[in-house]
Amino acid sequence: MGRGDLTHDEWARLAPHLPKSAGRGGRWSDHRTVINGILFRIRTGVPWRDLPNRFGSWKTAYERHRRWSADGTRDRIVQAGQADADARGQIDWSMVSVDSTSCRAHQHAAGAPRRTPRVPKRRSTPRQHRPDEGLGRSRGGLTSKIHLAGEGGLRPLSLLITPGQWGDSPHLTPVLERIRVKRLGGGHPRTRPDHLGGDKAYRARRNRRYLRRRQIKHTIPEPKDQRANRRRRGSRGGRPAGFDKERHKRRNEVERTINRLKHFRAAPTRYDKRPHVFRGTATGASLRLWLRP
Repeated sequence: MGRGDLTHDEWARLAPHLPKSAGRGGRWSDHRTVINGILFRIRTGVPWRDLPNRFGSWKTAYERHRRWSADGTRDRIVQAGQADADARGQIDWSMVSVDSTSCRAHQHAAGAPRRTPRVPKRRSTPRQHRPDEGLGRSRGGLTSKIHLAGEGGLRPLSLLITPGQWGDSPHLTPVLERIRVKRLGGGHPRTRPDHLGGDKAYRARRNRRYLRRRQIKHTIPEPKDQRANRRRRGSRGGRPAGFDKERHKRRNEVERTINRLKHFRAAPTRYDKRPHVFRGTATGASLRLWLRP
């Protein structure tokens, strides 16, 4: 067992949720070696061709990573890990915070073919495909942005990839709607945290209306200009937004979650040309965090 490989306990938790071999040829044989190779690449950021020989063929690892990123297998595995953690009481629903982080795109991330990608062996488009390839221009060059919701245990509950220049506020709703933690005992999956935290970037009124409609309590600071404008309008300005300083101190948890995610070097620097493959890389790093005790 090499550094960063799955332990026996982690493999025992992960193995029941992996795809089974279907048909002749043993297509899904030796999952553990291939997954260790994928995790090695996500952790170190090396080119696929430079994978050590102990992980087998680099092409096998790459193709399986690309396939599972396109057909939603990686998302289902992460959801299974979240359901297992929730059944053990290891998810802190008392405070979920949202934030985003920019990821610099490597020069190899540009130049994807203009044709629409397809799921390998299927006539369908990858679930997370974006026509803009999730790349945006800024002063520093091409960038992508990861929007996420993190729970109190410093693990991501949902991820969303957008171009780097896109704002945070419009993506609060999509990020929260991607939270779906299944219940092992049956019933509807859990989608609502007890409390939501965010910085001033999420202060838009439509976000507050959305949270009130879903009955999610929130702590989002109100900017000084909005506060002054509300006071200037008097009774027509509405009531002041509730704010709890003590709860707002816990917003550092999502910052620490992002820091843990960026320990995997293929996440803060985007090497993948396709956005659904890069999302699979970020989701793979998230899965590693969910498997850790």
